[in-house]
Amino acid sequence: MNSFLKRVLILLSVVAIGLFLYSVFVENLFAQRLSPKDTVEYKLNDLKLEVFYNRPFKKDREIFGGLVPYNQVWRTGANEATTFETNKALAIEGMPLEAGKYTLWTVPKDTVWNVIFNSKQYKWGVNAQMQPMWDPNYDVINVEVPVQKLDNYVEQFTIGFDNSTDNLFLTLAWDNVKVAVPLKYSSVK
Repeated sequence: MNSFLKRVLILLSVVAIGLFLYSVFVENLFAQRLSPKDTVEYKLNDLKLEVFYNRPFKKDREIFGGLVPYNQVWRTGANEATTFETNKALAIEGMPLEAGKYTLWTVPKDTVWNVIFNSKQYKWGVNAQMQPMWDPNYDVINVEVPVQKLDNYVEQFTIGFDNSTDNLFLTLAWDNVKVAVPLKYSSVK
């Protein structure tokens, strides 16, 4: 066997071992995630919005007031911190939100939720003690929105954008609960 072929085989072996070790110790590349990653985008004229989040399932569990306690900050999904990104300035309940990338946190309550846009970027949503990594010193907007009770259950946590009434909303739904955060944007023509 010539030396070039030996080098290629050694290189391929090192890459294979590296992928295997990464899969075992960091993230199993071949297993389906319990809370899959998702990205939702919204584009209208020159406005571009994007939310990255992880989508846990209900699995016959009590969600709000159970798995997700009331009156406590929630990472708004699972695993990595949920992020909200806008390329243009927005207004949320009259408060300005500059163009940029934010982490999205919520405080679920029975009849209202606090939705928090935080300027700090966090690699993960919770620390080793399962406490939110959220730092309130970086809060840019904290808005209270009413809870809408749904007739049907939403099995997998879902974030989306709703512009069906020419009013733009960031929506969050899971279990039998939905909240809608009004987003205002003025395009220059």
